Amino acid sequence: MEIVKNFTYSKIVKNLFLALVGTILLAISSKIKIPFYPVPMTMQTFVILIIGIVYGWKLGLLTVGLYLVEGIAGLPVFSGTPEKGVGIVYFTGPTMGYLVGFLVAVFLVGKFNYDKNLIKNFIKLTFSIGIIYIFGMIWLGGLIGWDKPIYKLGAQPFLLAELFKILLATFAINQIKKFRKIL
Repeated sequence: MEIVKNFTYSKIVKNLFLALVGTILLAISSKIKIPFYPVPMTMQTFVILIIGIVYGWKLGLLTVGLYLVEGIAGLPVFSGTPEKGVGIVYFTGPTMGYLVGFLVAVFLVGKFNYDKNLIKNFIKLTFSIGIIYIFGMIWLGGLIGWDKPIYKLGAQPFLLAELFKILLATFAINQIKKFRKIL
């Protein structure tokens, strides 16, 4: 019985540690801006893909959920924080839909099975990232009004960068999956 308890506790500690590492990677990826056309690119959505592939949907949801709680609590983990505010005020701003979309995307990425078929893997990853943008544009439209050019403001400037990140993940997916076996 004691062995079962120790195993359970060690698994919980391990998962919490991995989730914390994931939130750190997400925070770092949100702060690094890579010059890209037409807008600078962060690597957050790429890290969402990595977390989903490596951690799976359960640990992926825990990780992204913890990341969102950290940001809501006031830690400057989101892109644009602390310059543009922190905490719940920042969270409920224009990017809230995208941040909530991270949860759905990491769930989908973690649930999908990946094989050697690059086209199927590309479609799965594209669909998952697309969900982030759908949530983001719905929230943005509700926030600033549907009479504004929501697609041009909330998705179009980022599509080329997202294509780059999805292609990067697609071609590296078999290498990324190796980390899952280590955990």
